[in-house]
Amino acid sequence: MSLRPAVIELVVSDLAASIAFYRRLGLELPEDGSAPHVEVELGGGLRLALDTVETIRSFDPGWTPPTGGHRVALAFACDSPADVDVNYRRLTDLGYAGHLAPFDAVWGQRYAVIHDPDGNPVDLFAATVSPDSAG
Repeated sequence: MSLRPAVIELVVSDLAASIAFYRRLGLELPEDGSAPHVEVELGGGLRLALDTVETIRSFDPGWTPPTGGHRVALAFACDSPADVDVNYRRLTDLGYAGHLAPFDAVWGQRYAVIHDPDGNPVDLFAATVSPDSAG
């Protein structure tokens, strides 16, 4: 028997706010946040699911959010280092909380972190050196 990753699930406090945030990152989620569960295909059979706290508690009445630190982090690749800056500025201008402003990381990426509406970190990154020129 083999197992394979299929779904990344985020439990969110405000589904409409989370849908709006992840749509701004390019995910094709429905605009209507009235459903208790939404998901989107990420490619390769992997999906991202957003569930409300109420949805989770409907089948697990004792569920409580994890404590201590961040529960999950997602990372989004940008087309270029400049796109990291543009997307970070666009999202913070819309009122989302920036955590790490864009910087050139020692591992060869332009890198930034913004928080989604529930405080989960979302990384934005792009290679600062193209693989072809890294000779």
